Amino acid sequence: MNLRFLLALVLLPIITYAQKPPEVNASRLSKSLEKLAEYGRDANGAPNRVAYSDGDLEAHAYVQGLMKSAGLKTSIDPAGNIIGRRAGKNTSLKPIALGSHIDMVPYGGNFDGCVGSMAAIEVARTLEEKNIQLEHPLEVIIFTDEEGGLTGSRAMAGALKKQALEVVNSTGYSIGAGIERLGGDTTRLSEAIRPRGSLAAFLELHIEQGGILDREGLDIGVVEGIVGIKWWDVTVTGMANHAGTTPMAMRQDALLAGARLIQAVNEEALKLKGSQVATVGRIKASPGAPNVIPGQVVLSLEIRDLSDAVIDTLFENISKRVREIAEASGTSIEFKALDTTGKPALTAPFIQNEIRKAASALGLSHQQMQSGAGHDAQDMALICPVGMIFIPSKGGISHSPEEYSSPEDIANGANTLLNTLLQLDASVSE
Repeated sequence: MNLRFLLALVLLPIITYAQKPPEVNASRLSKSLEKLAEYGRDANGAPNRVAYSDGDLEAHAYVQGLMKSAGLKTSIDPAGNIIGRRAGKNTSLKPIALGSHIDMVPYGGNFDGCVGSMAAIEVARTLEEKNIQLEHPLEVIIFTDEEGGLTGSRAMAGALKKQALEVVNSTGYSIGAGIERLGGDTTRLSEAIRPRGSLAAFLELHIEQGGILDREGLDIGVVEGIVGIKWWDVTVTGMANHAGTTPMAMRQDALLAGARLIQAVNEEALKLKGSQVATVGRIKASPGAPNVIPGQVVLSLEIRDLSDAVIDTLFENISKRVREIAEASGTSIEFKALDTTGKPALTAPFIQNEIRKAASALGLSHQQMQSGAGHDAQDMALICPVGMIFIPSKGGISHSPEEYSSPEDIANGANTLLNTLLQLDASVSE
């Protein structure tokens, strides 16, 4: 046997290992998700882990145990967020953070938020087991009460308003009382705030919550941004009158005007080029009797897009149509702007590029896309550059017990998260 051949045999495993991207323990990740799903079920076994409930407290304790077993130094900040830290080689570098949430909407699903949270912990555990120490410090953040208004991430970004602490969710606890239940301290919320530039980057893995990846048969979504959301209450005022004695041509039917408004919202949203969406999701007619022409209708309007300018343009176009509808129907229509639930947040192009590289190295198909739902990354974008990774949601179903992402898709997302982290650690110099 010649020396060259012998050397090749020795080096081949090293070369192969160097070329193969590291992977998480997919089986362990699935088991962690299955165990997490046990917390917060109702008497019939349905998932109902709303923030601050007993099930949420139990799940937080379970997650803290996982984080400690992953070698993370774990604590709870004043907003009730769970923070796990792992030292980096270079103490002068800012941390890179991963995370998501584990609370759910009432009778929601076991994957929204949970996939990103468990995958972030699994990434940290993989680094620990493989003895990989990053140059940057690593933080794993499990945010509190994402579904109730991005409470934990807003507190971290310094955007949580004092009046929000009085809001009561379906558990019967106010946000303030809930934070205290989770081990936070509402008298010290200012200490939870992270200054802008205090993190090198933030990455969040999440199920898509839509059907694009599933329909197209794609593995990974590279999120270009998280849409902004604006809400209005719309009041249509006509005249209530007898349904049998009032001729059709003499009516001031508020519900008919409201129906035309709803149609106009749909038409105007479709006219603009882009991915903007506009929705009327709630409507109430008064007095609400079958033999009375409705005199007043109150409905909702929601518009979402990556651009505030597009949202404003679409609203103006709808408003013009509404003025025409009011004049033609003999009604008055008024819009009341509600608090904006989220500003558009673009993800960092350099992080998008690293996600694409990681997915390609793993042999995974990918597509750039926007997020039509709000996420903790939206608030984290006020602190640092952010990136988001989507995996398919079966049938596009979310916020439902039928929500599902396969173990294979979850592993693909976790491996993309891990390798994006490694690439960012090597390429980000701050």
